[in-house]
Amino acid sequence: MKRQLRKRTIYYIKDVEIKEKNVIFRLGCQAGTYVRKFCHDIGEAIGVGAHMAELRRTRAGSLTESRFLTTLHELLYASKNWNSKKEESMLRQMVRPIEEALEFLPKIYIRDSTIEAICHGANLAVPGVLRLETDIQPNATVGIYTLKGEIVALAKSLSSTEKIYEQEKGLVADTLRVIMSKGTYPKMWKSYRNK
Repeated sequence: MKRQLRKRTIYYIKDVEIKEKNVIFRLGCQAGTYVRKFCHDIGEAIGVGAHMAELRRTRAGSLTESRFLTTLHELLYASKNWNSKKEESMLRQMVRPIEEALEFLPKIYIRDSTIEAICHGANLAVPGVLRLETDIQPNATVGIYTLKGEIVALAKSLSSTEKIYEQEKGLVADTLRVIMSKGTYPKMWKSYRNK
C-alpha cells in the first residue's frame, strides 16, 4: 500500500524543556496530526534521531483538561456511589451532555413537529427551520437542535445562512447521523396509506 503525504497544521510549540536527551513540549496541532511521526521527523531533521515516549492529550475540540478531566478512579468511585446509594451528583459532574462536545458546530434550531422525522433519518427542509445561530456555509457539518438546545442530529448543510433565509421550500441539510433516540418527541406527521 502506497503512503500518501498528509499536510497538517502545527499551531504552536511552546513550554519546551530539555534535560539531557529528553525533551518535553506542548504542541497545538490540527486534528489528524501524527505526533509520533512529528517527533521522529524532528529527530531526523537535526540528525540525532528521536522517538516519542509519552503523549498526553490536553484538549480535543472544545473538551479541555481544565473543564472535563476525570480519572478512571474518580469515575469508578462515582459509579459505586451511584450503585450503592443512588447518589448521582458525582456522576453528573463527570458524564457531560454530548451538546458540550459539539458546541463548536454551527447550529440549526428546528420545530418540535420536525424532530421525530429527523430522528427517523429524514433530511431537513425549510419549513422545519426556526432559526440559525451561527454563519453556515454549504457542505459544512452542522448540528440540528431542538429549541431546548438538545442535539437531534449531525447534518451536512446544503445552503449558506443567507440562502436558507431566502428559501421558501426545499432541503436545507442532509442528515448524516441521528443522535436523539426515536420517540423522544411525539410523531407529528400523518401517515397516508392506500385504502
